[in-house]
Amino acid sequence: MKWVLRIFLAALFLLFVCAAVAWLAFPRYAQALIDRAVEGTNISIRVDDPGLPGLGGISFGRLEVVFDTPPDSCTNTISTYRFIVLNGSLSWKRSSIDDPVADGLPPGNFSLDLALDADSVNIVQENANLTFSDSEVLMAGNLLILRKKGLIPELLPTSLRYGIENGTLFVNRLKFEDIAYTFSINRRDKWIQKSVPLSVGSLHTETGPIPLSNFKAWFGLEKDPDNPCGLTFTKCSVDLFDLKTETSRINYDPLKQETAFTLDLQSLPLEKLPGFKGRHPSKSFATGQLSGTIPVELRHSMLRIRDASIWAGKGTRLMYYSLEGAPWLSIDAGSRTHKTELFRNLNATITFNSDNEKLPGIALKSFSTGFLGGSLISGPATYSPKNKTHSFTFRLANVNLPEHVHLHGDFRGNLKGSISGTVPVSVTGDKYSISNAFLTSQGRGSIIHAPPRRKKNAHDNIFDSPDPGATYTYDEADLRVSRDPEGKTKISFVSKKLTRSTSGGGSLELLSPTGTLDLWHVKNNPSLLSLSNFSAGFMDGSVAIDKVDYDMKTRSAQTVLVLNNIPLQKLLDLQGMKKIYATGSIRGTIPVVMKEGGFEIPAGSMDAEQTGKIIYATTPEERAAANESLRFTYEALSNFLYSELLSSIRMTPDGQSHIQLQLKGVNPSFQEGRPVHLNLNVEQNLLDLLKSLTISTSIEEAISEKALKKQLK
Repeated sequence: MKWVLRIFLAALFLLFVCAAVAWLAFPRYAQALIDRAVEGTNISIRVDDPGLPGLGGISFGRLEVVFDTPPDSCTNTISTYRFIVLNGSLSWKRSSIDDPVADGLPPGNFSLDLALDADSVNIVQENANLTFSDSEVLMAGNLLILRKKGLIPELLPTSLRYGIENGTLFVNRLKFEDIAYTFSINRRDKWIQKSVPLSVGSLHTETGPIPLSNFKAWFGLEKDPDNPCGLTFTKCSVDLFDLKTETSRINYDPLKQETAFTLDLQSLPLEKLPGFKGRHPSKSFATGQLSGTIPVELRHSMLRIRDASIWAGKGTRLMYYSLEGAPWLSIDAGSRTHKTELFRNLNATITFNSDNEKLPGIALKSFSTGFLGGSLISGPATYSPKNKTHSFTFRLANVNLPEHVHLHGDFRGNLKGSISGTVPVSVTGDKYSISNAFLTSQGRGSIIHAPPRRKKNAHDNIFDSPDPGATYTYDEADLRVSRDPEGKTKISFVSKKLTRSTSGGGSLELLSPTGTLDLWHVKNNPSLLSLSNFSAGFMDGSVAIDKVDYDMKTRSAQTVLVLNNIPLQKLLDLQGMKKIYATGSIRGTIPVVMKEGGFEIPAGSMDAEQTGKIIYATTPEERAAANESLRFTYEALSNFLYSELLSSIRMTPDGQSHIQLQLKGVNPSFQEGRPVHLNLNVEQNLLDLLKSLTISTSIEEAISEKALKKQLK
């Protein structure tokens, strides 16, 4: 009996030792066991760095599963899938069968709940260039253990659940990022995925994101009788070019790699779009809503938009503010009473996989649309891989933009005509630049400057004229615009004519004014505006400014006006003098200093460019009534041939001016051509005179009153 007990204890100990040795040696023969288990199937499983098994699970460093699927009725091709799981653990625990009768199972069986936890998973469909990856993977499933005759039971899977939270899908050269989807299949539902919410954060090519993002839909794998081989998405919404759109259904054919649907744009607030948010909540840069329909076709790696229409709701506008925060300009896209078609017949073609070296990845091949009564077209875009810059050129034709521009505050506008031209644009990241854009307008516009009237006091005459405004009228303006990525803007302009008129009836006309404006070019002082190389035809001569820096915040500047070849008679006519006739032209330099909206002239000068004639006409009655000295003046100026004409001008900020005139010459019919020197001084408030652009008879009166002090030599 003792030997029997000893033999039994020895056998039991040997069995325990064998089991311990087998458990410790499992990592060595695990791959051999797996190979034997899948022998004769189309499944290949390889496990690397397996851990020691426990009662409830096993860990591994890398698990790779490769298998082929039989051809389906749609593609009739065999697909090869490769699953790669890194740093995972497979755990299990026994569970009971809820309703074996409903499952058609005999009693006495049991099931295992399985859980796979891993750092990452990669799924590759090798013959379709499809790769899916995910991190922090957690899968759960259930496996039935069915007792059969013999020692080996039958394994029957019943369910699988996989919650994707941050997946990435590569299809050819397209990348879908931030995928969220719950994959759940089970035996009772015949392993068909039910429709559940799906979201894709963004879509990328090799070079960057494309204008489709934030896609949301309901998606499942149920067969659609109308699209048995396709994928069906319902309750869809997507951001297209930053516009939030939606459509009820999208059918995608994976064989032809194409789909077509219409996106509905419903009451999208304009101020919520990127780039349209104002800097201050109380001062909205954009107001109103956009709506429309956008037919989209996606075929292979090309996206087309055909005959889209976008409408601006009533009251839709862009508002610009002055440095003080007051509105000064608005662009009204929609009517105040009804919505307005903003873009019509919008067509665009975008490719995602371009073989052109200049257009890798995403490329805009064409873009055209009707816009504000005209057209807006863009040719193919170019892409620079070196600095990741997209470049394209807009072409405008007869766009009625001026009619939608309105001025506010002290200004009013009545702008007419259309705009045509080209605008080359480059976009790098979130910054853009414009290179030598050219815009031209054949129309005409008027801008009225009407500052607030000065408050009257008890000393004002009731017949005083009201504070005058001024109207600026332009004809056929051309602009060249450049902007760097930091916002520095240069505008070169030329117009056929610029006219300034006042309520007093005076008028000032500049012909072919041309110059260059620099905006936002000083980083520490964005309110500084610079005008350079300005010139214009003025009274058959010219006026020019080399450069002036105007601070819009302090309303201060300093510059020099240069006058050339100004006919003397034109100046006299401008002042309303009717008794003086003169020939010849003058030139001069007039320094101007502007402070807080006012200006002064420290010391200006003008002189005649050549000799000329001055005739001061008097009546016999005036000559008879004049004294001897005044008669000498009348006679000297009756046919005065001047050889020298000099003048100087000074003006203080309050408008008080002092003008000195020096004339040298002869009158052949006066005292046998005796040389005559004449000095005149005129003191008056030049600002009051300039308001009406009429000095009337000031110089004539000065001639009469100062003639007694003449010097005859």
